[in-house]
Amino acid sequence: MSDRVTQIEQRLRAALQPLRLDIVDESAQHAGHAGARDGGGHFDVTIVASQFSGKSLLQRHRLVYDALGETMRGNIHALSIHAFTPEEL
Repeated sequence: MSDRVTQIEQRLRAALQPLRLDIVDESAQHAGHAGARDGGGHFDVTIVASQFSGKSLLQRHRLVYDALGETMRGNIHALSIHAFTPEEL
């Protein structure tokens, strides 16, 4: 697991206590891309958390972005988020 994936995982687990969390580093598929050249990675996150209950898709994404904090400004160039409540699975 890369340092960036570990950092993403730690932040999301601490903030949202997910029941399920899958993080895929897709950075290698984007080699040469402008964001990749600047050091930012491409990640796909699937997260299942009770905190998403009653929240819109936009609100769920904001919770994820807030949890990641400054990581979004340097280590992450692109983030695909799949956010579910436990009842949605």
